[in-house]
Amino acid sequence: MNRTEKADNGKKVRIYGTLGPSCKDADTLRRMIEEGMSGVRLNLSHTMLDEASELIEAFHNAALSCGATPELLIDLQGPELRVGELNGPLTLKEGELINAQSLEFPKEAKTALLSAPRGTGILLDDGKLLLEKEEANLLRVVRGGILESRKSVAIQHISIATPALTQADRRNIARAKEFGVTAVMQPFVRGKADLIEVRGALEASGCKDIRLLAKIENSEGMAALSEIIPFCDEIVIARGDLGNSMPLWELPAAQKRIAEVCRESGMAFMVVTQMLDSMMRRPVPTRAEVSDIFNAVLDGASSVMVTGETAVGKYPVDTILYLVKTAREAERFIAESIGN
Repeated sequence: MNRTEKADNGKKVRIYGTLGPSCKDADTLRRMIEEGMSGVRLNLSHTMLDEASELIEAFHNAALSCGATPELLIDLQGPELRVGELNGPLTLKEGELINAQSLEFPKEAKTALLSAPRGTGILLDDGKLLLEKEEANLLRVVRGGILESRKSVAIQHISIATPALTQADRRNIARAKEFGVTAVMQPFVRGKADLIEVRGALEASGCKDIRLLAKIENSEGMAALSEIIPFCDEIVIARGDLGNSMPLWELPAAQKRIAEVCRESGMAFMVVTQMLDSMMRRPVPTRAEVSDIFNAVLDGASSVMVTGETAVGKYPVDTILYLVKTAREAERFIAESIGN
């Protein structure tokens, strides 16, 4: 699907926020919907559907109050590795040596580390923190910061076999219809087998009509993109972990390549991660951020999403306003370019 075909379809780019403490009340959510938000994502990496029932109810009430029918997307745990439950936030200082046992790594990560060569990088919390293996269980902090429970763990250049769905994922899928879920996001899709497993769980729970979104988050998923596309309803270019799997300067080209494959196959795709990251703290985005959104739409994105910006940021409503306005301006630009 090229740019012209996309514009002729007359479909507007969908705009998604993420549920969290910053938009937990129906009034804030109502204003976000009124600004043009198409739906919300609920991250189930740290919670269960029933534990988030008040937040989901506020979202449904907000939608009802303004006569809208926005989508509710759930982001599953999937095969991503995470730190276990720590006694409290752990400060990791640059240069210090840390015993890996103190970090509550999952057993799969511990096993992989034992055979990993000296100098192997360990990325924590979507790459915010970086450790490096020294010897045995000793890790040196290269990029420090605060580590909290349940944050992601990725060992560079090592693929670790884990199930596509956790038991928590299966319990959440079983109750998806009850909570009004319209789409499921599967993290770290490695090939069609992962999606077949998720689709099977959805069908077994009477959720055949729920959309399935495949998140491309590493080189393994990129390599299998052509086999993944026929088994999902939308591809998600999840730049957070995708950027952990390669040098950051290679990430823009990876995004472009995924977008190109999706356009050629007629597959819808979403762009997500740090689209308006500065609005976590500021009421106005950077010039680079609005350019990023604009270019994602020009590349043919069917939807764009923000995560922490609305979940825990200071300006959830303003974030949606800038996301909507920029996407619509890009659509207008495309339409005018075609007209000329």
